[in-house]
Amino acid sequence: MKSWIAYSFAAAVAAGLALWQPVIAEGHYYFPFADHHEAPVVFQAAGPTAAAIQSTVDQFRAALGGVNNGNQPGPLADGRREINWDGGGSSATSPGVTPFDVFLITRGARMTTPGTGFVQAPPSGLATTFGQAAYATGFVPFSPLRLFSPVDSNVTRVAFFLPGGGELPARTSAFGAVFSDVNQQNGLGFDHGHGVKNNSLVEYYDAHGELLFRGEVPGSPGTATFSFFGIVFSDPRIARVKIVTGDVAPGSNDGFKDIAVMDDFIYAEPKLVQ
Repeated sequence: MKSWIAYSFAAAVAAGLALWQPVIAEGHYYFPFADHHEAPVVFQAAGPTAAAIQSTVDQFRAALGGVNNGNQPGPLADGRREINWDGGGSSATSPGVTPFDVFLITRGARMTTPGTGFVQAPPSGLATTFGQAAYATGFVPFSPLRLFSPVDSNVTRVAFFLPGGGELPARTSAFGAVFSDVNQQNGLGFDHGHGVKNNSLVEYYDAHGELLFRGEVPGSPGTATFSFFGIVFSDPRIARVKIVTGDVAPGSNDGFKDIAVMDDFIYAEPKLVQ
């Protein structure tokens, strides 16, 4: 497993670092404006159990203000929104179309994919959906009982809107996600032997479509592992994110690929684009 460098707010302060100082690990992060703009603070963790990432997830939540705004309509001054796919404890397998607007009004998030749609399901439901029996034990939810995945693709895009309806475009200062069974860590960029490297990663874009930051999701060896990756900017500049899970889409013919799915999305309260 490769070595990673990251700082939470608390770690940065304890180390005497200015919060604007770029938090960059060569090959794992890409921050195109490092010479001109404040870099985000990166939160990340990976390990064999949910406990291995719990403290990092809690630190990330605390950095966003510590208050979960749930389904309250905006605009709200601060706090965060969370999506855990569990439908109040539902264990049902629930397919969805793209765009996936289940949380558009209540949480201000629209999910799309170049695939045919999405599925919210427990691990057994993923096994049935994708025709791969090993998924029933290969994935474990961070927040029981369900996980989330695109269908016929490994790409998910999230656009932010003001919670409460009206489809008013918004921006957030932070976004993080929990992943299940990310094993592969090859760094970002181009491998001259095999072409573009395919890894689980998160890309953050502004309202004009400019790339703000790209980060590789940390992996952990083994099966049914847990990973978290998130960043926090000092102001709301993230209009959408692109999430790549694993190196190919889940399915019965995935072979010896690194297949990954998602659990909790956590993001700062969306603010209207002015």
